[in-house]
Amino acid sequence: MKDDAPVSAGGLATAAPVGFLVALAVAALLTPLVARLARRIGAVDRVKERGLAREATPLLGGLAIFAAVLVAALLLVPMSQPTKGILGGAAVVTAVGALDDWRELAAPAKLAGQVAAALVLVLSGVSVDVVTLPFLGRVEFDQAGDVLTLIGLVAVMNVVNFSDGIDGLAAGVCAISAAAFAVIAFDLGKESAGVLAAITAGAALGFLVHNFHPASVFMGDCGSNLLGLLLGGVIVEGSLKTNALIALIVPLVVLAVPFLDTGFVVAKRIKYRRPVYRADSNHFHHRFHRIGFSQRRTVLYLYGWTVTMAGLAVALRFVPYSDRGDLDFGWSLVMAVCFALALAASVYLVLVLEILKLRRLRAWQLRHADPDTSEHEIDAEVERELETGEFRALDPK
Repeated sequence: MKDDAPVSAGGLATAAPVGFLVALAVAALLTPLVARLARRIGAVDRVKERGLAREATPLLGGLAIFAAVLVAALLLVPMSQPTKGILGGAAVVTAVGALDDWRELAAPAKLAGQVAAALVLVLSGVSVDVVTLPFLGRVEFDQAGDVLTLIGLVAVMNVVNFSDGIDGLAAGVCAISAAAFAVIAFDLGKESAGVLAAITAGAALGFLVHNFHPASVFMGDCGSNLLGLLLGGVIVEGSLKTNALIALIVPLVVLAVPFLDTGFVVAKRIKYRRPVYRADSNHFHHRFHRIGFSQRRTVLYLYGWTVTMAGLAVALRFVPYSDRGDLDFGWSLVMAVCFALALAASVYLVLVLEILKLRRLRAWQLRHADPDTSEHEIDAEVERELETGEFRALDPK
């Protein structure tokens, strides 16, 4: 396909599920082959003290994801200049990431690769020069839009990369997020971006077949950076380049879980004056592990949180709670319920993840009542509360 114009919206709407299935099949078929290649050339993730893997696992799964996206996109997505830019940038970041998985590049070299890939997109027209914000209306960035877009793309790549630390997490979260972006992009009239988002979701899900715990292969930096760049490109082309008031809010809501994870981790590293790029064990999945969750249960909890936030983002677009500024009481009530559910899920997960130091507070309470309370008894009480969802009052009095 040479350009966007000759393809009808209906044709692209049909292409979305087909692209999803093609990408899923290609990724699922190629991933074992890529895993063999990774073992042969020594691109293997060794067991690390901070990691949760129990045996050496091949990397380079991102190569299968890229191949799946490329095949499906060439078959089904009109090759407009922005689409070519997204695929070109994807090739660059996949190559740099694969090199890093094979011979571990220094942090500045990784960043340079991310910037180069993002620059390919920006130079191809994947850039935001104007947005519509609540209360502020139309805001124009002019030339600064290119710089802001580049920074944003690099940020999304790193957010996904930082969250890739446990079997199936990044692939599942990206699949859920991409599916939500596909629905929203089609509703906003950005059909090409919608098809590309559906293809991204399919490729991530096809890889997840082999990456869910116990994973036989990891996506590596070539996969996490690739998915981050694809999501960033879809966000710009499918959401931000519209006059919709929620265009900027939707990506933040859909990607709330990895954004929050990265935010907490980076803040902690800055607090203790550690390099922000140096890996540690303070991510959400590490916190789950420390309180006794299995890898599968950890991932399923984070999937559920992501689905909740993605559902809220979709509801923001589709629930007719406002008509030209006037709120509809019934639909506004529906949106209030959606917000309440998302908030409740977030608060519950915050407690579970000990961001509010649930275990520490529970230990103080139990030992205040009985100084002889053992660590085992504290762990058992915390586990009971997490299992039942019934928490004691958090007031230390």
